[in-house]
Amino acid sequence: MQGAPAFLAPAGSPVSLNSTPAPLATFRTPAPAARLLVSIATYNERENLPKLIEEIHQYLPHADVLVVDDNSPDGTGKYVDELAARDSRVRAIHRPGKLGLGTATLAAMQYAMDHGYDFLQNMDADFSHPTRFLPGLQAGMADHDVMIGSRYVRGGGTENWPLFRLVISRTVNGLVRFLFRMPVNDASGAYRCYRVANLRLANLGETKSRGYSFQQEVLFRIHRTNARLGELPIIFENRRHGKSKVNSKEALRSIAMILSLGVQNFFGTERMVGPQRV
Repeated sequence: MQGAPAFLAPAGSPVSLNSTPAPLATFRTPAPAARLLVSIATYNERENLPKLIEEIHQYLPHADVLVVDDNSPDGTGKYVDELAARDSRVRAIHRPGKLGLGTATLAAMQYAMDHGYDFLQNMDADFSHPTRFLPGLQAGMADHDVMIGSRYVRGGGTENWPLFRLVISRTVNGLVRFLFRMPVNDASGAYRCYRVANLRLANLGETKSRGYSFQQEVLFRIHRTNARLGELPIIFENRRHGKSKVNSKEALRSIAMILSLGVQNFFGTERMVGPQRV
């Protein structure tokens, strides 16, 4: 990991990085007693999961790992159950079918709240979120309520990503900054750590999005709790194995949802009520 964590800066502004790398030992990490849950939503990720969980525990040996599996035909859920029988740090939620990333993330958030965790670290199962950035995200939680693994601050970027997806991602993030008035450069990525106390305040039960727009909406709802948002530069890597779940129909539906919610917020008609169970 190059450089020390770069935390929140005004949108569009360069993020200052130290000129020399900071050793991991110098990062201010949450107290050892803090309980951390790493959540991974899966559908046909049997090939990726063994190595991914191994790497997570290399960087975060104290973390529990929750896999939310949507009845994967390739046996992902069965593998997680077998691993959980050998490792008490692994647990699973089995869902009856492919219900979407948004609802899977909400299920993990509810699990973290119900089971008394302090932090929820969310990441994808396809290695697009490199595990080497996990210590930096955890370090940032000493001063923030959400830490975002950001592609769009200085030091961040993408590797082997199709131009079409990059253009869509940049466009969506520009819309979010303008309509939601959130001071973040990357509101669409799923590589994030949340303070669970802020999840309890965020009225997640009112979340409308279920697809890719979920990431922007949930961040907006947490931002409305006066959460301190931070960004750590990461390199987003295209998946190593398997097939991407992204499709143009869902992308267009998500952009429409972002526009709808963003316009409501821009003109002050988005109603935010008290905390609810998701």
